[in-house]
Amino acid sequence: MNTTLLNDSNYYKFLKLLSKDYPDISSAAADIIKLNAILNLPKGTEHFMSDIHGEYEAFNHILNNASGVIRNKIDEKLGTTISIEERKRLATLIYYPEKKLRMIKEEVEDIEDWYKITIYRLVEVCRYVASKYTRSKVRKSMNREFNYIIDELLNIPRDGDNKEDYYSEIINSVIRTDSADDVIIALSHLISRLCIDRLHIVGDIFDRGPGAEIIMDTLCNYHSVDIQWGNHDILWMGAAAGSEACIANVIRLCTKYNNTDTLEVGYGISLRPISTFALEVYRDDPCENFMPNDYMSRGDNEAVAKINKAITIIQLKLEGQLIARNSHFQIDNPSPLEKICYQNKTIEFDGKVYSLTDSSFPTVDPENPNKLTDGEMQVIKRMKSLFLHSDRLQKHIRFIYNNGSMYTRYNGNLLYHGCIPMTADGEFESFECPDGSLKGKELLDYCDRMARRAYFGKNNKDALDFMWYLWCGKLSPLFGKARMTTFERCFLENTPELIAEPKNSYYTLYESEEICSKILREFELDENTSHIVNGHVPVRIKHGESPIKGGGKLLVIDGGLSKPYHPKTGIAGYTLIFNSYGLHLVTHEPFESTQKAIENEIDIHSVSDFIEKTPTRLYISDTDKGRELQKRITDLENLIEAYRSGVLIKKN
Repeated sequence: MNTTLLNDSNYYKFLKLLSKDYPDISSAAADIIKLNAILNLPKGTEHFMSDIHGEYEAFNHILNNASGVIRNKIDEKLGTTISIEERKRLATLIYYPEKKLRMIKEEVEDIEDWYKITIYRLVEVCRYVASKYTRSKVRKSMNREFNYIIDELLNIPRDGDNKEDYYSEIINSVIRTDSADDVIIALSHLISRLCIDRLHIVGDIFDRGPGAEIIMDTLCNYHSVDIQWGNHDILWMGAAAGSEACIANVIRLCTKYNNTDTLEVGYGISLRPISTFALEVYRDDPCENFMPNDYMSRGDNEAVAKINKAITIIQLKLEGQLIARNSHFQIDNPSPLEKICYQNKTIEFDGKVYSLTDSSFPTVDPENPNKLTDGEMQVIKRMKSLFLHSDRLQKHIRFIYNNGSMYTRYNGNLLYHGCIPMTADGEFESFECPDGSLKGKELLDYCDRMARRAYFGKNNKDALDFMWYLWCGKLSPLFGKARMTTFERCFLENTPELIAEPKNSYYTLYESEEICSKILREFELDENTSHIVNGHVPVRIKHGESPIKGGGKLLVIDGGLSKPYHPKTGIAGYTLIFNSYGLHLVTHEPFESTQKAIENEIDIHSVSDFIEKTPTRLYISDTDKGRELQKRITDLENLIEAYRSGVLIKKN
């Protein structure tokens, strides 16, 4: 041990505290041996997904099949002994054990024989995927009720006769006691869990699709996950914190995509206040410009359109007020309602006059366009109360805060959803705020602090306003565009020059290896070995665009999991896999439905391509966790030396 450490009073106190857990040399030595062994196990498999946008069926299937990894493991282990059809059925059983079991039991004649064969096959696959983990970690991942049984099945040697009867009797007893279903379910869940050691969600869980709350339930119960906030996530986070502008945007998007069930059924947030108001105020207005996207084909479109228009007007007013009190946001077209010539039914942008396609504004006072009417104030007050008191929403948002951040550095990779704002000449762009001029990493750290202040602070108006800015502000790292064109899309004809939302220069510059290296250095990562994992902007594969940027240093993994993006991208999402051999990018084809997957044993067709293969296999010693374990080993070695030198006295 470095003797200078003993002269460090803080470190000496730390060793004394450590000695409470390790009262003698043998206990410390035992842990050193264990930790050194763990360091030499292969690195666990990380999965990265982004831009899920409420598509819970596709998300859950990709999670259940571990992006195709489970099917590959079945093929590798059992490919020479059972048919393709049997492997498909076994895979579907692992993905959806409870539902598939019910179907199989109705079809199988000799259920006892099927149980024996199936449990044996599941044990073989489970043993195969568990081989890279310690026995202790595998056991901790098991269903508690059956951990002894499963542990025995996984670890009984099968290369001799000594324990063959013992092995068979365990399975026979499982069947006799009517526990076979439970054991099959437990083995299936264990296989799925072991195939993904860590899940990274690179933003945008919410909006568009029908089941964000179902995805959040899954994540809240997941064994190991982190979240990099997306702009749609931050919008819901702001709404849950009480930002009225964010609340209005959330309601508008839910009505736009005819996805009100997420609010009303998923989170118990009734739309009755805004619905009653809209149907009264806009009863004679067809609201044609506000008809919801019909890809979900449900609901009364005309009624939803009236709600959409009512909340859009409220949103525009709230945003106009917010921008007026935050001049440093520097928003383009800050208050379109103030620019309208209500008499001529026109609006002027950049010196050009445009005719409005919808000129019915019964709640707008031309003399004070951004002032809410008494009815609108009551609506937003009531909706705010519902958001603040939705237990399920608040639980989910707390989870996102506790397990999320603006960016993450994990095992040498940098993960963020949107962008690092940059100027056209490749410099980090500065955002002027009350704390000064911020850019690069400092800007993202500031955004992270403000987001937490908005939720955990006590009605911090500045932080709540900033949540809206993070949703759609010009220099928001989560938005990455010059402006949001809600008004233009709703009230003007197809005007490409107005509805265009120019992207930050980052989205051109990230094709450069030099720029990607600069970003990695800014976040204190090795530019030669690290990668950036990015979401937010769908990769248009059908137009020849590649998800690999910057000479392989940056990977965009938004492949359009959300259904509205399928025609644009030509695929249905990506998963990035980082295992002990390197990086794989998995391309997914569209997913039909969970029901068809179970009944017809249809898997998502996925294609895996090696992005980068490591020169040598990676071990836990090469990971962030490995560095933590190595630090622990060093501390324990110093503790042993302190015992041996008499600096600390061993306890009896």
